[in-house]
Amino acid sequence: MPVASIVLLYLGVVWAGPKLMKHREPVDLKAVLIVYNFAMVCLSVYMFHEFLVTSMLSKYSYLCQPVDYSTSPLAMRMAKACWWFFFSKVIELADTVFFILRKKNSQLTFLHVYHHATMIFNWWAGAKYLAGGQSFCIGLLNTFVHTVMYSYYGLAVLGPHMQKYLWWKRYLTSLQLLQFVLLATHTGYNLFTECNFPDSMNAYVFFYCVSLILLFSNFYYQSYLSRKIKKT
Repeated sequence: MPVASIVLLYLGVVWAGPKLMKHREPVDLKAVLIVYNFAMVCLSVYMFHEFLVTSMLSKYSYLCQPVDYSTSPLAMRMAKACWWFFFSKVIELADTVFFILRKKNSQLTFLHVYHHATMIFNWWAGAKYLAGGQSFCIGLLNTFVHTVMYSYYGLAVLGPHMQKYLWWKRYLTSLQLLQFVLLATHTGYNLFTECNFPDSMNAYVFFYCVSLILLFSNFYYQSYLSRKIKKT
């Protein structure tokens, strides 16, 4: 399966990359990162627009929405948005490659690798079997968060003079956490209601979101709260 091959290659790069870069100088990728991050902002805005507008035109329910498997224009438009969302997760593997080339190995955390590797599988399955329905909520929230996130990354790479404008980094992590709390609540709700959407998928998304809530909460604590405690 091509997706499995991509993930295995990704994990191989994560393992071998830092070793290959150990005795090499960090690569200057400033120009590449500026283009990449703002291109990802544009892609995220496009996907957010497609998820939002298509769901509104289709009169989607934000509580329970079955998948429309027809070939109607709106159903195909939503399926296309889901495909682009899956493809964006493949593109985002470049985040890890850039960390390795810049020798930012401290960024190669379990959270980072776990999130990037699993999202490919999740959305390959989503785009293939459940392209639409209430899974659009995941894409809607995630593309909004990624618009903000890649905007931050794009501004940060411009140089130290931008740091005074990036005081909101802490709140970016909070926004990511809020996203997973909302998604866990949404899918958890649908596990206990009559909704023509697979309970197996709701259960998977619920527990996956819980795992990310735990990991992002730990990251938030280690990055902000524990440092504050040490200072006092």
